[in-house]
Amino acid sequence: MGLLSINHTSFTVSDALAIAGWYCETLDFTILSDETRPRDYSEKVTGIAGADLRIVYIRGGEYNIELVEYVGAPGVKIDTATNNVGSAHIAYNVNDLNGMYEALAPRGVRFVSPPVPVTQGPNTGGFVVYLEDPDGNTLELIERPSD
Repeated sequence: MGLLSINHTSFTVSDALAIAGWYCETLDFTILSDETRPRDYSEKVTGIAGADLRIVYIRGGEYNIELVEYVGAPGVKIDTATNNVGSAHIAYNVNDLNGMYEALAPRGVRFVSPPVPVTQGPNTGGFVVYLEDPDGNTLELIERPSD
C-alpha cells in the first residue's frame, strides 16, 4: 500500500482541444488521447451533477498533462494567480531558457517576466520564468545551473 509514482497533472480548461493545440504548437507537446467520458462515470468520479467531460492527454518533457473540459456542468473561470490558495503550476527543466523566451515572447506567449537569475535554493545560479497558457494556467521554466 502507498504511493508508487506520478501519473499526470490536470488542468480544467475552457476548450481541451484548443488548449492542447497551444501546448503542441508552442511547447512541442504531443497529444496522447482525446476522449469523452460517459456522464454517469464522470458524475461519480467528480461528484458534480451533469458532469460531461472531454479529456485530452498531452505529453511534453516526458510528463503527461490531462486537460479536462466540462462540456456539461461547466464551472466558472477562477483567478489562478499563483498567490491564491489552491493555485498550482507545473515546473519544467529546460536547457536554454533565454533562447526559449526570445523565441516565444514575440509569438504572444504570456510571460510574467523575462528570465530571472535564481539567487537562492537548489537552483541557485540558474534562471527561472513563469508563463501562462491561454486559460491562465501557470508553467514554470527552470534552467538549472551548469556544473
